[in-house]
Amino acid sequence: MTAHQFDPTVLREYDIRGIVGKTLSEADARAVGRGFGTLVRRNGGTRVCVGYDGRISSPALEAALVDGLKSTGLHVMRVGLGPTPMLYFSVYHHDADGGVMLTGSHNPPDYNGFKMMIGKKPFFGEQILELGRLAAAGDFETGTGDAEEAPVFDAYIDRLLQDYTGGPLNAAWDTGNGAAGPVIEALTKRLGGRQVVINTEVDGTFPNHHPDPTDPETLHQLRAATLDNKLDLGLGFDGDGDRVGAIDGAGNIVWGDQLLALLARDVLKDVPGATIVADVKSSKVLFDDVASHGGKPLMWRTGHSLIKQKMAETGAPLAGEMSGHIFFAHRWYGFDDAIYAALRLLEAIGNAGQSLQQLREGLPQMMNTPELRFPCREDRKFAVPGEIRERLVASGADVNDIDGVRVTDADGWWLLRASNTQDVLVARCESETAEGLERLKASLVSQLKQSGIEPPASL
Repeated sequence: MTAHQFDPTVLREYDIRGIVGKTLSEADARAVGRGFGTLVRRNGGTRVCVGYDGRISSPALEAALVDGLKSTGLHVMRVGLGPTPMLYFSVYHHDADGGVMLTGSHNPPDYNGFKMMIGKKPFFGEQILELGRLAAAGDFETGTGDAEEAPVFDAYIDRLLQDYTGGPLNAAWDTGNGAAGPVIEALTKRLGGRQVVINTEVDGTFPNHHPDPTDPETLHQLRAATLDNKLDLGLGFDGDGDRVGAIDGAGNIVWGDQLLALLARDVLKDVPGATIVADVKSSKVLFDDVASHGGKPLMWRTGHSLIKQKMAETGAPLAGEMSGHIFFAHRWYGFDDAIYAALRLLEAIGNAGQSLQQLREGLPQMMNTPELRFPCREDRKFAVPGEIRERLVASGADVNDIDGVRVTDADGWWLLRASNTQDVLVARCESETAEGLERLKASLVSQLKQSGIEPPASL
């Protein structure tokens, strides 16, 4: 079978992603199907699930992906349009041997890509590189596969609500015209309380705002819906429904690490002493709060596949990232599902007997930057944090290099790491005081300049 060479920028650490028409094409989607299908077959598998998000390019890429999977002799169950966690759920529901989600996640509309699981485990890192090697060598399994429509929409909604015990909270829900819209519409009709849903029509041009709930600029409509309707909270979702953001009843953003702290308290009541995993971008407040509630906080690398693997290794019932990926193995499957996490947040608020605003205000209030993302060439984005780490270690600084470089001193901490999905560096600083925050930012700026990087204006 014909060999295929991927653009080297699309094979990422924990998924495959590129710009449609530039670095990603239908030929690439077909090759992903052939390569992934080959690995499933050689792993003893025969059946895989496939889903796709609401991007304009997704239906054509999904069809090419399915063709590639069938060419390896696999039976393909087409789940259809929906959020990424619905595809993950389908692998369990259909007891499939793997799954592929066609999604551009939170990237701009011209991006698309693939998130994969083999068996019930994430498919990432070396496995993605192996898929690329198989394609380059044309080393594909061949066979006569087939496909069937295998919708799981209703089963997914039923499972989300199966053990839900939340009270009648009033909430706004904004799916940003992403793939989670129909699920949220169906789900909220079965919840008590007042539920206000906006931007639920799936539209790959994202006409109202870009669906990224970690970006404050995308939350204006959610905040307005929450305040205008005098609701308890607002919940926002990214383009493929695996990241969640929240607004409290006063219109304040509740960041991903703050949400994880509140969710961890609830889980730790059921699983005392459990390990709670959080990514390296998360606040010290989170790690301290987990410990103060009897849990074992574990800092780990950013990336949904990396977090899922660490959860499996440690038996952690809950994990999360600053970016709003929340992973429940407690009463769920261990994958990141923003819709399920939203329901668990409603439960946690009810169990605490306080509003989300009260819970947020009860956490220590730190001075910090948001997640700062700024351009850096692909061939430099991993090198720069490495250069900075070497300089700081040589100077005797307190450096955690589990993912990029996280530097702690008397003022607090700052982080610099490379994004695995875009040509950007990611930074964050946190201190107890405004003066300390300025000193941390100055230290980060100095290090960036020493490596020839112009810092963003926000620093």
